[in-house]
Amino acid sequence: MKPSSIFTVVLLFIAVFSKAQSDDKFYQPGKTMKPFEMKISDSIKFPVEDNIITAFIAKPEQKKIKKTIFYFHGAAGNVTTYQFMTKPLVDAGYQVVMVDLRGYGLSTGKPTHKNVAEDGQKFFDELMKREDIKNTRVYLYGASLGTQIAAHLAKDNTSKISGLILDCPMASFTDIAAHFAPQYKDFIVQTMISPYAAKNDVKGLDQLPVLVIHAKDDRTIPYEQGKLVFDNTTSRTKIFIESKGDHLEGLINNKEEILKAIDQL
Repeated sequence: MKPSSIFTVVLLFIAVFSKAQSDDKFYQPGKTMKPFEMKISDSIKFPVEDNIITAFIAKPEQKKIKKTIFYFHGAAGNVTTYQFMTKPLVDAGYQVVMVDLRGYGLSTGKPTHKNVAEDGQKFFDELMKREDIKNTRVYLYGASLGTQIAAHLAKDNTSKISGLILDCPMASFTDIAAHFAPQYKDFIVQTMISPYAAKNDVKGLDQLPVLVIHAKDDRTIPYEQGKLVFDNTTSRTKIFIESKGDHLEGLINNKEEILKAIDQL
């Protein structure tokens, strides 16, 4: 993932030209599905309004599942783009639910901040009815842009989940836009209001264990934003891992440390 390709151009456009609804500029869905590198036990199609959300469930080889992880990926690509993150989780014994929200992969429609949040909750509620999920400990894992919906869902479902994992989190949509266009920071802060923000949603997670992962050398989302999210977290059990490498490379360069932390979460 190129460090500036996801946000820079679109956010400059937003900052200079747009006072209207601009949240869709954050999303760059990929429609091409790569082959899965792990065994997919189930594929799901979930209707929302006139659209379809798709998801895939990967189970570990061992019969006993450690935990179930709902994985929310970043701004670009689709679930198959992020197998370098999800496959290590499956290999480590976790059942992983990988969801493509509107517009991504085989899902239809167009993603916006509003429908991502609404669809994410509907999807979570529906999947939690499954025996193979509701009878396990459930964790939410957000990567990059996906940290916003993961933290938001965690805030609204603390009694239903056992932990939250935020990998390279942005503080908010507004904060990341201002970072990429600092010359327009005041304008962005005044006109681009985040409907939900990880830096705020983590303040109500007193009883929920939280793991935050971020690299100082992250060239896409500043390390300081990840630290802000971590510092704002009110959880009594919270862990910060300073990963090595660039954006979302923690499960490549710090795999054992991260998997151990998830085990303990």
